[in-house]
Amino acid sequence: MISSDTADREAGRNFMPKFDAAGLLSAVVQHAETGEVLMVAFMDEEALQATLDSGEAHFHSRSRGKLWKKGESSGHVLAVQEILVDCDQDALVLKALPAGPTCHTGARSCFYRRVDGKGLALLGDSE
Repeated sequence: MISSDTADREAGRNFMPKFDAAGLLSAVVQHAETGEVLMVAFMDEEALQATLDSGEAHFHSRSRGKLWKKGESSGHVLAVQEILVDCDQDALVLKALPAGPTCHTGARSCFYRRVDGKGLALLGDSE
């Protein structure tokens, strides 16, 4: 499925992920039904292939230096419905259906705060 012909990277139909010098690419996870951004993580070739093979999101854990299946300990897996790739194939958007909270804090999304002046406020807090 992954092609090595770089002539098609930006305009062609071949899937040719462009990993950075560390062997990673960015992956934004978006709720497949609501469009809410749930998390951002990194994928290496192993994580991408595991995601394509299983239909569940896998990532590369930079802190542990290994493959990580989202929800492997919590059960809150991400069922991938669609994968979008950007123009130069160095970033992905995974449209997924979460089986519970996405954030390790227990929040629905990792993006549960907003910058408020020089500090942070929880989304939904009144002004």
